[in-house]
This record gives sequence, structure tokens and C-alpha cells, in this order.
Amino acid sequence: MAASTLRVLWLGRRLSLGKWLEHWSSGKRESHSGAQDLLMTQKRRGLFKEIFPAKGVDLELPELLGSGVKASTAQTVYCGFDPTADSLHVGHLLTVLGLLQFQRAGHHVIAVVGGATARLGDPSGRSKEREALSAERVRENARALRDSLERLSAHHQRFFHDGRMWGTFTVLDNAAWYSQQQLVDFLAAVGGCFRMGTLLSRHSVQARLKSPEGMSLAEFFYQVLQAYDFYYLHQRYGCRIQLGGSDQLGNIVSGYEFIHRLTGEDVFGITVPLITSTTGAKLGKSAGNAVWLNRDKTSPFEFYQFFVRQPDDCIERYLKLFTFLPLPEIEHIMQLHTKAPEKWGPQIRLAAEVTKFVHGQEGLESAKRCTQALYHCSIDALEIMSDEELKELFKEAPFSELVLDPGTNVLDICRKANAIPDGPRGYQMITDGGVSINHKQVTDPESVLVVGQHILRNGLSLLKIGKRNFYIIKWLQL
Repeated sequence: MAASTLRVLWLGRRLSLGKWLEHWSSGKRESHSGAQDLLMTQKRRGLFKEIFPAKGVDLELPELLGSGVKASTAQTVYCGFDPTADSLHVGHLLTVLGLLQFQRAGHHVIAVVGGATARLGDPSGRSKEREALSAERVRENARALRDSLERLSAHHQRFFHDGRMWGTFTVLDNAAWYSQQQLVDFLAAVGGCFRMGTLLSRHSVQARLKSPEGMSLAEFFYQVLQAYDFYYLHQRYGCRIQLGGSDQLGNIVSGYEFIHRLTGEDVFGITVPLITSTTGAKLGKSAGNAVWLNRDKTSPFEFYQFFVRQPDDCIERYLKLFTFLPLPEIEHIMQLHTKAPEKWGPQIRLAAEVTKFVHGQEGLESAKRCTQALYHCSIDALEIMSDEELKELFKEAPFSELVLDPGTNVLDICRKANAIPDGPRGYQMITDGGVSINHKQVTDPESVLVVGQHILRNGLSLLKIGKRNFYIIKWLQL
């Protein structure tokens, strides 16, 4: 059979990582142990899901990845992140972790912030067009994402280094190369390399064309720009591997076809699984269920609690996906869990590892303090919490700054904080035991506030009315 016919048969096919590794390991390629270690480990962890194209990966990809131990022959892998919001979220974490696993194996990785592509909007997995963002808003979001990616890289380097020689981590913005392009020149140079039939056949395109909303030209052109990103990085940085969520396979295929048509070289795509909620919905901004990585959108406490609350049926999988813990250690954690499930050991370890990766050691300690203060009524934790942590912990709680006058009593603080109604009813709420200060019930409205009891060493008081209504008091001029 002619080589061109073989290519047509293989093109468009993808191979699950499990099937590919089974096929590859049956051959005699023991020399590529570096690639085998990387790919087999990530297969067992469930992080790498699919590989494209099937043709050639049984030989070329192991050869490429197996050379990562030598700095001069390390490969370059990239993944894109569109700045449609000013923060990454948990749904992005697996692609970031996928990049870092390549970096840990000695390869160079590039995180591309889509300062240009975000202006168009990726139609993949969407039933209607994204809300258009202004150029300035996209630039602001792009700066925020770049900061977030660099912060994750720094935390990875600081808290999870394993002593091996790692590759580099670089953040780029694709606006840098599109800003130099003229529209007609770009279409003339690139447009002839794409076939409408192929572009129209993509699942994401077909789904949108059949929807009531239809599909705009801007969205349709998105896959062309993502393909060009891959080509640009291939030419400029020698990048031959693109990483993306499983919903990005069509865009990755477009990049493969474009590069092969222009250069004759094969490149590769690897997908990671999408993280969904307990109802099966994709986690993210569009679905309205995003758990953000920036502290001002999701506090370290809320982030930590998201992972602590994960059910048993997915906790082992999440430990493998979201942490750098060795597989034997994860197995040991799960064995201990079967003996003492009431301790929630795997959930607590998962939350600690991921929170430290995203928010650093200080963020993890903050999350633990907030957990102790809220769920374990710890006065010690309250006393060392900052104003910021209290506001994060009780987001809906009113915050007041008051001056402690001589003789200020329980009734005074409740009224100044507007926590109880005026008159006899508010007085009665205190005597009936409906008020607590710093997790201790108070029943005497005339009781004078005592520093160290009602007012903590950090100058704060946590007032609770009933079971759920919190008020935060910051005392001035103590």
C-alpha cells in the first residue's frame, strides 16, 4: 500500500493512551525508557488521555520524549489558555499539571496566553457564542493569567522539586505574533493550507451549526488561529507536542494538518480529561461553577474546602491527577482510609497538596486557620487570623471598625454593629442565649467587654447572632 494511502488511513484517528502503550510496549523498544517512564506513569495516573495522530507515535514520540534527559535534545511542549476571565480555575489545573509533568521529565514547556484568540472565542463545548470582550479587558485578563501561571510555576519549583534536572517553563502571549500580522497577508499565506470540508467536519463546528444560535465567522476562524499558534511555536521553538483538554482535540488536529502540509513533519497532540462536577457538568466560568485560582475570587479556605468535600468514589483518582505524590504513597493513603474512613485522610491530604501548589504555604496555613476557626470553634485560630482572612471566611458578614469606649458592654457592641433590633426585643435576644462572641455564648447584656475574652489579641471580635449571622468587629485604638 502506498505511503500516502497509509497516511490517509491513519490521519484523523486518535489512540487512547492505554491502547497505544499496550501496542508500543509489545515492540522491541526498550531503549526509550525515559519516554516509557513518563507516559506509563501518566497513564496509570490517568492524566494523559489520548494521543493524536496514531500514525508514527509508536516510534517517533518515544524517541522524542526519551531524549529529554539531555538538555540539548529536550523537546518543547505547549498548551494554550485563553484569558476570557481574569483568573484560571480548577478546570485548567490538569493542563497546567500536564505541562509540569513534562517539565519534571526534562522537557521544555510553554504556556501560551491567548491574548489574540480570546478576542474570537473558542466554540469548543459551547452551545452559544461567548460574550465579546473589549481589547483592553482581554489585555488585563491576559496579564492576570500570566501572573497566575508564573506563580504556579514558582510554587512548583519551590515546594515540589524532586532533585532532578528539570526543563524550562515559559509563558508567552500569542498577541505578540498576531499584532505583527496584516489580515490580507495572513489569509494569503495561511488560508490556502486549510480545507473548508475538513474545518466544517469538526464536531465543535457541526454542533454549533446545528444549534439555534448558529456560529459566527470569528468563532469558525478560531481553529485556524490555534493551528497557526502550533505552527509558530514549531518554527520558533521547535515545539512538536500540544497539550490540551479532551474538548480541544479538533483544534489540535487542525494544527497537525497545517504543520504537516507546510513542513512535511509530524507533530503530536496529547489530551487530558475534563474535570466535571458531581452532576457531570464541566467545571468552569461558562457553567457558573468555577473554583478560581486567584485568592480574590475564591479564597484559600474555599479552595481547600472544595477538595476536602470530594466524595470517596473519586478521591483516589483526584490524588493521582492533582498531586505530585508518588503512586505507592497514594496507595498507602487509600489503605489507611479503608481502616479509618471517618478521618477523611485522603481528602485532607488532597486539599493540602493542591492548596499549597496554588496558594503556597501561607495560603495553606490560612485555609487551615479558617477551617479551625469555623468548624472547630478554635479561639487560638481566631486570635491569629488577619482581617483579610476573616472577611474571606465570612464573606457575607458585615465588617465594622469601632472605638472601644470605657464601659462598652455586650448590648452596646450588638447595637453598634446593627446586629440586633433596637428596644426590648434585642435585649431579649441576648438574655435568651441567641448571641455569642468569639464562639462563647453571652447572656448578660450589661456585661462589660473584656480584652482577651470578648476582644482577641489581634483586636478582633467575631459576633454571632443565632446560628448563621456573623458580624466582624475591628477595634481601633486599643
